Amino acid sequence: MSRLIVISNRVSAPTGSHSGAQGGLAVALSAALREYRGIWFGWSGETTEQFNGHINFQRAHDVTTATVDLEEQDVEEYYDGYANRTLWPLFHYRIDLAEYERGFAGGYQRVNERFAETVRPLIEPDDIVWIQDYHLLPLGEELRRRGCENRIGFFLHIPWPPQRLLSTLPEAEELVTTLFAYDVIGFHTQEWLQSFFDFVTNELGGSVEGDLVTLKGRTLRAIAAPIGIDAKEFAELSQSTRARLAFRQMRDSAVGRDMIVGVDRLDYSKGLEERFLGYERFLKEHPGERKEVFLLQIAPPSRGSVETYQKIRTGLEGLAGRINGAYADLDWVPIRYVNQGYPRDVLAGVYRAARIGLVTPLRDGMNLVAKEYVAAQDPEDPGVLILSRFAGAALQLKEAVIVNPYSAEEMSDAILTALRMSRDERIARWRALMDNVQREDVIWWRQCFTDALINTPQAAAMPSPDPVD
Repeated sequence: MSRLIVISNRVSAPTGSHSGAQGGLAVALSAALREYRGIWFGWSGETTEQFNGHINFQRAHDVTTATVDLEEQDVEEYYDGYANRTLWPLFHYRIDLAEYERGFAGGYQRVNERFAETVRPLIEPDDIVWIQDYHLLPLGEELRRRGCENRIGFFLHIPWPPQRLLSTLPEAEELVTTLFAYDVIGFHTQEWLQSFFDFVTNELGGSVEGDLVTLKGRTLRAIAAPIGIDAKEFAELSQSTRARLAFRQMRDSAVGRDMIVGVDRLDYSKGLEERFLGYERFLKEHPGERKEVFLLQIAPPSRGSVETYQKIRTGLEGLAGRINGAYADLDWVPIRYVNQGYPRDVLAGVYRAARIGLVTPLRDGMNLVAKEYVAAQDPEDPGVLILSRFAGAALQLKEAVIVNPYSAEEMSDAILTALRMSRDERIARWRALMDNVQREDVIWWRQCFTDALINTPQAAAMPSPDPVD
């Protein structure tokens, strides 16, 4: 293929160093783009008084980015509204938090149309287009309406909800039907893929044969391809100067105690309250272990303009304060709760210093923190990964200590098991985990998807819809 055109909601120019605080997906996409001449298109994160389609091009560290600014109303309806107050909670099984407003849906559609109108002139005939995540579900159809005949793929980085939950979305049928503009769509797990099949067959009357899904004469290929990290790069990162400094800083501050670490964006899907309660149960049930450990929870705020997230932060701060008030002593605090993000190289050092990596989301498409924790460990003295069964990564990282995060008892038992685990068992578990992280890395993920996209006959794709008037 000549170029890879990646389109996502947000785009930030790669820093090129390891000091940037880019998320796992940003790092993965940057790695994929470096293999090809291509463009990464999306929202700059900035606003403008009136949308004019102006594109800001930047090139840094072999990746070209093309960004546009959005109007305040776009941000309110498309991003804060439909993406984060409708789709995100629904797709994470929190129907009680989902808000169904016509204005949100209208803004979501409008921004997808604006993206399509703006990026279409940048797409050359031989390019492959790869659209990312739930913000841009209808973008493929909007590109088809504008005459784009390229191979177009879509990847969903969050869970796909069960049929009955998705059916509560007023626009569910229309939204799912737009996906048939793509040649290939991808999910992280077989579970999410099967949920998609269920909705298409049971709600829309479509059919499934192998990995080909047909609806009203349109056929696409749907696959499960779990995302990975650049395992080699992250392992090397854990040995960098700043990582070593962070490692020493954490070990010195631990004063001989074992550190448990959690690193999560502040979000209800991450199960932070349940994690704190599970840790509190451990402190209550094992008083002799109390001063031997502490929990470092790094939780940078997100979506601060959404009321639900403001409540999460307030509630978690109160819970951490209550637990510390009940169990702390003059020379020991059970929870260190930090509301800010850190660069990847610093986190690599923190992970390496932690005896336990606590990754316990209530529902997660993948969770790359789990894989980064594994990659950062000392092969001679690795820590233990405690992983929620509801993270997509649990299907790959089977040698972790798997827990149900809804059960405080299971969390407590898992912490005790990890602390008492022999060095030989820790090494054996880590070696199996690391083999998977290295084998099914970000390059493997990218190749799985792009190979499927390249090799899917375009005759299987939908005919182009009627052009826009």
